[in-house]
Amino acid sequence: MIMVNEKSILCAECGKEYNIRQNIFHCPSCGGSLDILYDYKKVKLSLNKKEFLKQPSTHWKYWMFYPVDPKRKITMGEGGTPLIKSKLFDNVWFKCEGINPTGSFKDRGSSIEITKAIQLGVKNVCCASTGNMGASVAAYCARAGMRCKIFLFGRASNIKIKQIEAHGAEIVEINGDYIEALEKCEEFAKKNNWYLMGDYSYRGEGQKSVGFEIADQMDWVPPGNVLAPMGNGTLIYAMWDGFKELKTMGLIDKLPKMIGFQSEGCSPIVNAFKKDYTMVSPIDNPKTLATAIECGDPLDGKKALNALRDSGGFAESLTDQEIVDAQLLLAREEGLFVEPSGAVSLAGYLKVRKKLNGKVVCVLTGHGLKGL
Repeated sequence: MIMVNEKSILCAECGKEYNIRQNIFHCPSCGGSLDILYDYKKVKLSLNKKEFLKQPSTHWKYWMFYPVDPKRKITMGEGGTPLIKSKLFDNVWFKCEGINPTGSFKDRGSSIEITKAIQLGVKNVCCASTGNMGASVAAYCARAGMRCKIFLFGRASNIKIKQIEAHGAEIVEINGDYIEALEKCEEFAKKNNWYLMGDYSYRGEGQKSVGFEIADQMDWVPPGNVLAPMGNGTLIYAMWDGFKELKTMGLIDKLPKMIGFQSEGCSPIVNAFKKDYTMVSPIDNPKTLATAIECGDPLDGKKALNALRDSGGFAESLTDQEIVDAQLLLAREEGLFVEPSGAVSLAGYLKVRKKLNGKVVCVLTGHGLKGL
């Protein structure tokens, strides 16, 4: 018998708990972002450690840490991406997320979100996106036979637009930034009773598997530092959440430092971290060539701050030129072609490496063809 180990939905802001059958995307009380709570006694019962450790590292290996029934999963073989040792830098590895079905780490979250939506009986889905998430949601909706509408911010790349269209999703182009697209999408969902997808609680649950796989691929001894780009902040928080869960289950003994990077043209999380704020303030007119992380009012900004601070990590901003230089270095010296946002973690490493001790994993979030 398969057990779903999800216990309740928790507001990360005010601490109120909600029933797992509720279709909520923000806290009904305070508007805060949400977390999923688990019954870890059930998780432990679901985890046959001897058999678990023998299995290859893939996204659905870690089903017991997800809030869905894996017998009814929507999957296209996401996850199981390579962890490649750097040729140029000692103690550096690259987690290559561009190998996922639609070319970015977003597929991990889409698999869980769409599976959850199917299990809730959802037929119509809408999502605001800078491009990668829209392409991923459109693909998984096609796989699940669901109707899909993507609210796309004005600077999405042509290839991402073509990718979304190819999967049969309807595109609503917004002549503005990501936050405007998000507002329009949430307004549409509420008015028309469509199910929201995006950087909400269930997507974060799927993105935990980046952290699970890093630990697994390093023989359950996590690196000292995990470096990642930050847009809405969901990925860095999700990985941190995943590492903590592995420690709770006794699968790892130590936790890595989480280190996040943003472009100077859109760095609200970095600004809040450096000023020691507990909340992230939105910024006006965000702009960076790393459009996949151009989120001026990050949905999971506070959770990202918590991950950075609780892990003993930090945040730093980068120039667009530093990002482009890292993208070129990856392609010409390491043989890895990534889009600009995918190069952010290496650009960050090059800037802060003197501060780092121990092994480093740079998460390369999207394939280079996504940026054309």
